[in-house]
Amino acid sequence: MSKASLETEIRNKFLADITAMVTEKYDTDALPVSASEITVPCLDSEGNETWALIKVSIPRGTRNGNGYDPYDGYAAAEDYRLDCEDKLAKKTAREAKKQAEIKKAEEKRAEKKALAEANKGLKELKNIKITPQE
Repeated sequence: MSKASLETEIRNKFLADITAMVTEKYDTDALPVSASEITVPCLDSEGNETWALIKVSIPRGTRNGNGYDPYDGYAAAEDYRLDCEDKLAKKTAREAKKQAEIKKAEEKRAEKKALAEANKGLKELKNIKITPQE
């Protein structure tokens, strides 16, 4: 058997298994839309109909000068995990910076308000007329 035939066989087996699982678990149809895709009708939390598209592909790997370097699913999963961790770290840093800026702005507003109150008190003191007592 050729490599393409073997890959097609694997893809078809996965599509058949996924179709059977979806049909059994969700009591709905899984409809083929191409040689490598099925679509499934779904309802969102508000009861609106939408579709899930499931694609099965057999990656060959990256091209090199003489063909392909084999695809490594373990390395791809590790790269994805590291990418997710990096994104989470950046998001956490952005959120911390944002909270620090918010705190700084609140402190500045509080300082301005206190200064305004102090100036108001000084103005009131200046307006007090002292009359000599006899």
